[in-house]
Amino acid sequence: MGDSNVTVAVVADTHVPDRVGMLHPNLIPMLSDLHPNLILHGGDVCSPAVLDTLRQVAPVEAVRGNRDWLLVKELPLVRKMVINGIQVTLQHGHGNLFDYLIDKWHYLRQGYRFERYARIVRKSAGTPRVIVFGHTHHAECIWEENVLWFNPGSASLGPDRKGYPSFGVLRFSDTGQVEGEIHTLGKLKWDGQNWTTFG
Repeated sequence: MGDSNVTVAVVADTHVPDRVGMLHPNLIPMLSDLHPNLILHGGDVCSPAVLDTLRQVAPVEAVRGNRDWLLVKELPLVRKMVINGIQVTLQHGHGNLFDYLIDKWHYLRQGYRFERYARIVRKSAGTPRVIVFGHTHHAECIWEENVLWFNPGSASLGPDRKGYPSFGVLRFSDTGQVEGEIHTLGKLKWDGQNWTTFG
């Protein structure tokens, strides 16, 4: 991408229609207000229509999540790119089938642990400056050993279905700096038919 500041919106785990019937009503307006140069989707898109809707805001790069059965031929598991001179890896973060099953076992016993997912993601990430992933529904913006680990959280379901849905923003400066932000989408929860107020 170019030589000026670049704003990248990051979404993941939209889960339309497998867990929610439609995108969160605040998502597209909030993304549009950012005027992003690019949107990254960290997987569990679940419907090609979601990507079409996001493309009305900005160009989209997406990867396949563990629930993207309809998109197996269209989306890769990992995308590597350079944004404003900074190497970025995008992946869902579920790993292979063995990783996924072992993680489920650990998750049921111990709950969420960032370090466990980081080990899985690291296997195919290469050596980027920014690693963008999804899968956990837990938003993360963590610098570790000069690498930004960025998970926007789920745009459909908060962590453990309790917190608020969220998305993220990455800002790549023309001086080689990158900053991440997490934005909540508001106090709405999918009730099985509609988005309704909660909390």
